[in-house]
This record gives sequence, C-alpha cells and structure tokens, in this order.
Amino acid sequence: MHTYDVRIYSIEVRKDRPKPYRLHWLVGDRKHSKSYRLKAQADGRRSELMGALREGQQFDTESGLPVSELRARQRSVSWYQHTRDYVDGKWEHAPAKSRRNWADALATITPALVTTTAGRPEQRLLRRSLYGWAYNRNRWEQTPPSEVAAALRWLERHSLPVSALEDPDTVRAALNALSLKLDGTPAASRTARRKRACLSEVLGLAVEKRYFTVPVNPLTTVKWVPAQSVEEVDPDTVANPKQVADLLRGVREQGARGEHLECFFGCLYYAAMRPAEAIALRLSQCHLPEEGWGTLILRQGSVRAGRGWTDDGTAHEERGLKARPEKDSRPVPIPPHFVRMLRRHIARYGAAPDGRLFRTSRGGLLQETGYGEVWARARENALSEEDGLSDLARRPYDLRHAGVSLWLSSGVDPVEVARRAGHSVTVLLRVYAKVLARARERANRLIDAALVEWGLPG
Repeated sequence: MHTYDVRIYSIEVRKDRPKPYRLHWLVGDRKHSKSYRLKAQADGRRSELMGALREGQQFDTESGLPVSELRARQRSVSWYQHTRDYVDGKWEHAPAKSRRNWADALATITPALVTTTAGRPEQRLLRRSLYGWAYNRNRWEQTPPSEVAAALRWLERHSLPVSALEDPDTVRAALNALSLKLDGTPAASRTARRKRACLSEVLGLAVEKRYFTVPVNPLTTVKWVPAQSVEEVDPDTVANPKQVADLLRGVREQGARGEHLECFFGCLYYAAMRPAEAIALRLSQCHLPEEGWGTLILRQGSVRAGRGWTDDGTAHEERGLKARPEKDSRPVPIPPHFVRMLRRHIARYGAAPDGRLFRTSRGGLLQETGYGEVWARARENALSEEDGLSDLARRPYDLRHAGVSLWLSSGVDPVEVARRAGHSVTVLLRVYAKVLARARERANRLIDAALVEWGLPG
C-alpha cells in the first residue's frame, strides 16, 4: 500500500555497533530503519528520503521506499533472475516431474525474452544450459561446463526486465516461443497449454512482488489459442476384448518375463490404470474375493522423473494420484476374470518386500523400456499382419484407453467411468468424444428397436 503519511526521524547514534548511525522512519504504521558505518552515509540517505517527501511522493508501507525508488528497483529485476527466484521458491515442496516441467517451459520461453541477438549462443546450447543448469536447483552448487557458463552469462547480461512484459507484444513473443518445438514446428496443444500455465504462474509471482505498475497479470490481456492438435482417443487404436485377450496371451507366451507381466498389462485394461499406478500397485491395495468382483484401491503412482530432478537421486518418485489431493485414493472394481488372474499371479510370485506386485528380475521398479519391448513383441505375435501395421494398441497406455472405451460402450454412466479412470468428467468427454459417438450410435439402434416394438416407425 502507498501512503503520504511518512515521518523521518533524526539519526540515532549507537557507539558500540559496527554501524553506529541508524536512520528511522515511519510509513503509515510500519517502522523502518537502516544502519550505516559513517554519519555522512546516514545523512545522505536521510536527505534522499526527505527530498522524496518534499516532492510529494508516496511511500510504500511494506518496503518503506519512495514510490520512485521502488519502481526503479522493481524494473531492474531481469526475467532470468525472476524465473530463478520462482524455481527456488517452489522447488522444496514440488514433485520431481513438476520441477522438470517448469525447467522445460522456462527453457523454452527465456531465450525469447532478451534485449539483443548479437553474440547469442546456439539455440540448443541455450536450451541445454537453461534446462539442465539454470532451472535445476539440484545443480546450482556444481560448476557447469565452460560453454554452459558462458551461455548463462550471456543470458544474465541480455535478459529483458520483468517489467517489459507489461507490453502485450513481449507477452506474445513468450507465447509464440512456447508454441514451437526446438526445430520450429508447432508444439502439441497440450504441451503449449502446460507451458502457458507455467508462464502464468511466473507472471503471477511478478504481480505479487509488484514488478508491474498495474497489479494485473499481463497474460490476461493477450488473446492466445494454441495450435490445434488431436487429443481425442482414436477408436482405431482401441482394442476390443477379444484382441486384448489375444495380446495378453502374446505377453504370457514370452516365457518367465512375459508371464510375470501379464497381470501388469491386465491392470491397464481391466482397471484402466495408468502405467505409473500399476508399477506402484501393492498387495495391500488388492481386495480379491474367491468369487465375484474385486476392488483395487489405488493410492499412488511411481513416476519416472529422472535422477537429476529428485531429492534422493533416484530415477523414480512415488507420489499421490494424478490431479488428486495427497493421500487420496481411487477404488476401481475389477471383474471376476481378472480377480482370478491376480490371485494366480500373487500365489506364484508373491510380492516385493515393500508389497509391490510387479518388479524386475532383480526386484527393482519396472522400466518403460523393458515392458515396452514385451508389448511390442506381443503385438507382432498376436495381431494379424494388417492390425500389426496399424495403430491398434500400439502403446501399453492404449490398454487404458481400451478399458475406458469398453466401460463407455457398455453403457456405464460417464460420471462413474470418470471416477474409476481418475478423470474429470470434462476431460473424459473431450478425450473420449469419438468413442462416445460410437456409443451414441448403439443407443440410437436401441431406441429404434423400442419404437418398432411399440408399433412406431423406426
């Protein structure tokens, strides 16, 4: 808050202190003080404050500074320094993958917010320097390679001030940057929106720190729509139950490794789990009666973020369910057929010391490269040549899409489907729009049949 209510007091002398001359002033009801080694320094500062008061300037109650000084200080903060402050402030309590995502977004945006291109380092070097060093707090105490250090010095010297983003053209330059890949081609709309969310947070912090003359996030003043990309599940990638059964058999027939992974892939289909959730599934989360439906209580996922982004240097980080409060859970009913499969798996393989059902031959966490190889071989062996060349179930993640699609096409309420899948209803309807369209066709046929039954034309 700014006010004209300012009192500047005489200089206090404290002879026993290293800086014996202390200046006091009151802004509103907030006390401020600063000590100096020499009396001339204290007198000079008092004269500056008195001059601002005589000029009729308002003072800022929080900092105690005249508005002109405050604005000059705020305008001197560079975008590069501000983004480092943002990373530093959020790092401690953030998941490793969020840290990596911020670094990715800021390493894309920051090279666009510079005062000149003269002497600019090569684009890929800038990217590597920002992503791997400037925005990775785990490496701030390490000495970077000489070329990285030189690239970061160039950025420090030529980074725009944060205040420059009050100009809509500068904001648009940042948005244009995050809309492109490193090779200049358009980024996926989902990626662009994720990076825009980071930009919005960084600018929100700048508003909070009062780096702008008007307390409004500049991003809200610029109209921007990311390049459109397909986010809907393509029904051609969705395997039907018979095809899934064939694929799981193709997994099982690959020997000991495949036999162990059959139920892992089954979790992706019958419970529509994300791979990270299946990797972290523990015996205590499985309720598997001898007869009837069972339930998997999902509580966490094991997310691969990379060793450079975690606190303990491990590649994976266990965290709560995606887009859920910490320690929240998601119960997912599973059909009797899959209950029996899991019971056989547990009887044969047991669980790891920490309770995990699925692990490598050495007891470690499953790796995408490892189970991806098994899946690729299963497609080769289980699908027809035509289906094998298509996009049908090309990725293990497509099993999750197939599971959700089965629920929707079976007539399960979309609200219940969203709950089981861990989606919002909005996301479910957007991502599975084409699947729902096919379900609508089935519903129309049922309505036609009912009309005919009542003697009305279909």
